[in-house]
Amino acid sequence: MKTLLSCLAVSTALAFPGLATARPVTLTTTLKNYGGDGAYLALYLTDASGAYVRTLWVAGEKSKYYKHLSDWQLASGGKAAQINGITGASVGAGRSLKVTADLADALFDAGYKLNIDAAAEDMRDSPREISVPLTKAGAGKPVTGRRYVADFTYGL
Repeated sequence: MKTLLSCLAVSTALAFPGLATARPVTLTTTLKNYGGDGAYLALYLTDASGAYVRTLWVAGEKSKYYKHLSDWQLASGGKAAQINGITGASVGAGRSLKVTADLADALFDAGYKLNIDAAAEDMRDSPREISVPLTKAGAGKPVTGRRYVADFTYGL
């Protein structure tokens, strides 16, 4: 029943954004000095069952490289229409990406996760480099990535 109510609240928030209370959430990703070219990153949201909800940002403008962001590519279906207006340049080693996304209050503490896939040219891909629960208590707490991300935080 709790899952059904959470799904109903989120679907209402996504379908009728004017009816739901949303907050700007700042997502900050700092890369390690991994010694390679700029990284492509996909920041996206999944629900409590792990199903794709939406893309928040894609760093890297050449869509031919999106296949290397494999978990995101598979989940989102690679539909370019879903990411129009939420893309930017790749992120250089040792640099930070800071973006803001509006997220409905109903998404917090409801089992949703913020995920980041990462890839760098001529280096290994890193699907689900970061996967962190979207909770109010987790805001501002840095999370270390597996390969390219030195730390990731989100702030309310």
